[in-house]
Amino acid sequence: MAPTALPAVLRRHLAALRMLLVFTVITGLAYPLLVTGITQAGLSHQANGSLLTTNGRPVASSLIGQNFALPKKNPGDPNEALRPDPAWFQPRPSAGGYDPMSSGASNLGPNSTELIRAVRDLRAAVAAFDGVPPDSVPADAVTTSGSGLDPAISPAYAYEQVNRVAKARHLARARVRRLVTQHVQERVLGFLGEQRVNVVELNHALAGLGDSALLGLKRARG
Repeated sequence: MAPTALPAVLRRHLAALRMLLVFTVITGLAYPLLVTGITQAGLSHQANGSLLTTNGRPVASSLIGQNFALPKKNPGDPNEALRPDPAWFQPRPSAGGYDPMSSGASNLGPNSTELIRAVRDLRAAVAAFDGVPPDSVPADAVTTSGSGLDPAISPAYAYEQVNRVAKARHLARARVRRLVTQHVQERVLGFLGEQRVNVVELNHALAGLGDSALLGLKRARG
């Protein structure tokens, strides 16, 4: 006696179930394991978050900028403004305080009076802090990035801070300037983007230039 054929609807459902199982194994197991294996074998630093370590302890990620500020006078006051630490290279401003949970820009347009006033005030503050004329302060020192997490600053802004950092750390200016030069990254593929300096990596290297204190790369929060 010939076996009873399954109904057409059931056959289609079984075929769909088999395809689901096959693609679950391929895209849900095989592909992730393959990609993970490749990245861990050849790009483990990037795949694991591009972490920077001090004495074997992770202290920062070179992918995310952060504030380098003095300790708060009143740690429990969320409204107390952060004061930049003169002993560290400072990043560009961040609309979200470099909090990865609130990434974003200020959303202020070029005709915004609030933006114009903020840039003017910040330019004066940066010039006074670095001991330079206001008209020499580069644009990235007074404007935020689109993400609010960008760890890069322009070489011009990094070099502007050399004298202040060297003085605060009692280091030779030439030595600090040479460190900045070593951290200037060229354009991607030679033509994409601009030259840049990763300020997190720069400060991590700065900690080894005769500074007796361990690097305290902890994101300051308001």
